[in-house]
Amino acid sequence: MPLGSAPLSELSIPDGTTVEEHDLVTDGDVIVGGQSTIEFGVRGRSVIADERVRFGGHIEAEGDCRLDMWCDVAENVLVGEDAYIGERVHIGGQLRVAGDLDIGDDVDIEEGFEANGWIVIRNPMPTIVFLFVYLSQLLRIGEDEAARELVDEMTGDGGDDHEPVLIPRGATVSDDTWQVSTPATVGDDCRLHGNIRAESLEVGRDTTVFGSLRAREAITVGRGTEIKGDVTTRNGDLRIGPGVKVWGDISADTVHLHENATVDGTIRARGEMRMHTEAVIERPDESAAAMAEMAEELEEDAESATTADAGDSSTTDEAADAETEATATEADEPADDQSTDADTSDDTAPPDDDTVESSTDEADPVEQPERS
Repeated sequence: MPLGSAPLSELSIPDGTTVEEHDLVTDGDVIVGGQSTIEFGVRGRSVIADERVRFGGHIEAEGDCRLDMWCDVAENVLVGEDAYIGERVHIGGQLRVAGDLDIGDDVDIEEGFEANGWIVIRNPMPTIVFLFVYLSQLLRIGEDEAARELVDEMTGDGGDDHEPVLIPRGATVSDDTWQVSTPATVGDDCRLHGNIRAESLEVGRDTTVFGSLRAREAITVGRGTEIKGDVTTRNGDLRIGPGVKVWGDISADTVHLHENATVDGTIRARGEMRMHTEAVIERPDESAAAMAEMAEELEEDAESATTADAGDSSTTDEAADAETEATATEADEPADDQSTDADTSDDTAPPDDDTVESSTDEADPVEQPERS
């Protein structure tokens, strides 16, 4: 995806991207094509900007930050890892880098810079040249796996769960307007400020746009999205999904309007207007997948609990049988003790006195003399 020789293919705003207090906030990377203007600050994982990109706010990058030649940042640049600053870059605030700093000639940092790692003053090669040289060296030494990981990371196909924000060459992004000459895609659960202008446009589900949508070609608005403005396409069709609310007017060649959508303004169709009951975006619903996965986990937990209860029940039955046998044994033991005691008493008990006397009289009779 060359940054210097060709524009990026489209404006891509991933799921969950928001504009907060004049900052573009995302969990993934931010990649900006050359000669673009970003009127507000940027917060993301890593920030990569091609030549002559102007930022109207600050840059906060959790990972690396790479600014090519002639870039201009109005405020501070805070980098969580390494920074690569090309020649003749202007930074209106401070530059703070937690890792290494590779900085070119004639860089103007108005409030100074600080780096915790190595500081090398030289001209870092442009981003696309650096990536090409690095990739060719990996392939030359036989590190095919590392090269594949690099390509996957740069194209968003790796293990990272967050897609990057892609802003094409020559774009203008501000609170008032997002204007590009390429197709544009906005993800789900986003919150954006400004009117969006593109060649064609697709807005995801449950997204809020504080502005209008305008494109030369087709426009698609996904389920539950709210557009606080007009929706207009010059030469294409307009497809509006279920639960969508458009606060302004809509205009297109053919309007495909869901029966549960709401339009507060006027509907203008140069061709025809059709009512439908289908979803207009076929991307996988991650929330539904998450709910299905949660249901499977709950079902597995229920099965485990049932198995455990069955095991406890069998254990309880065995314990009850053992207790019953022990009780029967204890019931038999007192009878044996009593018979044993009786036998012992018969053998060891002393004889009665009467019995002794009678036996003595019978054994030794006394002869009495006769009287005359």
